Amino acid sequence: MTKKAVVFDVAGTLLRRYRAVRSVGTGKRSKESTLEMIDDLGDSALVVLQTNTKKTVMNADPDQKLYDFLKEYNINVYISYSSTKITIEELLDKIKQDPITMKYFQDVARYLSNEHDFIEICSGSAFVYNTSTSKIQYAIAAGGQLFPKASEVIKTLTARNIESYIASGDSEKSIKKIGKKIKIPCENIYSTVDELGKEKIIKDLQKENYKVMMVGNGPNDVLAFKQSDISVLTLEQGDFISEKLYNEADIVINHITDVLDIDF
Repeated sequence: MTKKAVVFDVAGTLLRRYRAVRSVGTGKRSKESTLEMIDDLGDSALVVLQTNTKKTVMNADPDQKLYDFLKEYNINVYISYSSTKITIEELLDKIKQDPITMKYFQDVARYLSNEHDFIEICSGSAFVYNTSTSKIQYAIAAGGQLFPKASEVIKTLTARNIESYIASGDSEKSIKKIGKKIKIPCENIYSTVDELGKEKIIKDLQKENYKVMMVGNGPNDVLAFKQSDISVLTLEQGDFISEKLYNEADIVINHITDVLDIDF
């Protein structure tokens, strides 16, 4: 008998994402979608810090340069989404001389916290690196709150003998925390995965004779949409959705609970 699995993206899919973005050049803040920002900028990458924002970023010397901070505290970074080809090694080498300090990250994190003091899950700090200018262009803080009934969706799928998975570009700690809250087993959780990583997860499940539904809402879900047996675009976050993403979706839903109405 064919097994069934639903692979969920997190930000904007299971979780309402709140973000704050600060321009390094102008100092202005915005709440623009970072993935769409990457596509609009071109030649840029979204880079996530693998650390606890409250415990490390907020306690850092505000005048310390980002690169020195990463090295002193042995903090890893990873490229969550990119519109250009650059490796982590190349990126770290290029940001050695970047003047951005931890004050930028502390400022944007405080702003996010003040704007949304109810945020229950913080996925941390990130930045946008522009390869055409060889500079860090934006400092980012992000957090979120589970959509109502997200846990109920997972519970119902489990009762139907449909396995649930998470595939997200967010950090391991934040994703495992989410998985624990909605009762998705650790072995079904994949963090810090990019577009190719999500696609591979779908392929690997299909090789194990799974029929796979992919549920997402961002441009980094396109390859997974193409690979999956059923692709589902969710609009609950309310962000701008590109025509390309719309065209790849088999089904469009307004709420995560609508997944339960899909004939699978």
